[in-house]
Amino acid sequence: MSKTDRSPTTRGRASAGPSHELPIDDDLCLALYTASRAVTGLYRELLDELDLTYPQYLVMRLLWQRGAVPVKAIGVALALDYGTLSPLLKRLEARGLIRRRSDDERSVEITLTDAGEAMRPDAERVPAEVSRAIGLDDHATEELRATLRQLTNAVNAAAT
Repeated sequence: MSKTDRSPTTRGRASAGPSHELPIDDDLCLALYTASRAVTGLYRELLDELDLTYPQYLVMRLLWQRGAVPVKAIGVALALDYGTLSPLLKRLEARGLIRRRSDDERSVEITLTDAGEAMRPDAERVPAEVSRAIGLDDHATEELRATLRQLTNAVNAAAT
C-alpha cells in the first residue's frame, strides 16, 4: 500500500506501513492482553465477595489444597517473588486468615487460621464459575492450559 493510496479504507489515515506487517487485530500480544484483562476482571468480580485479590486467592487456594506450606514454596508454586509475596502474606495475616510459623530462622511456614479455613466453602464456587464463563469444554481447557504453560516456559527461557 502506498502513501498516496486514497481508497475508502485508508483515506484520512497515515500509511499502514509495510504490507507484510501483521494487523493489530491478529497480534498475539494483544490477544493475550485482552484475554488476561477479561479473566482478571471476572475473578475480581467473583473475589470481591470474599474480599480477596487474585494473588491472595491463589495463596489461599494453595493452602486449602496443600495445608501448611513454606513461604519459598508458595513463591515457587505461584511464580511470585519475595517482594510481591511478603506484603501479600502480611495483609492476609492482618486479616486473620493465615499465620506464620517458624521452627527455625531459615524457613517460615504459612498455615491457615480457623477463619481462613472457614472461607473455603464460599471460595469453592469460584473455579466452576470461571470455567463456565470461559465456555471451553474439558479438552479445549486442557489444550489451552498446555499451550499457556509452553508459552510461559519458552518466554522465560528466552529471557535468561
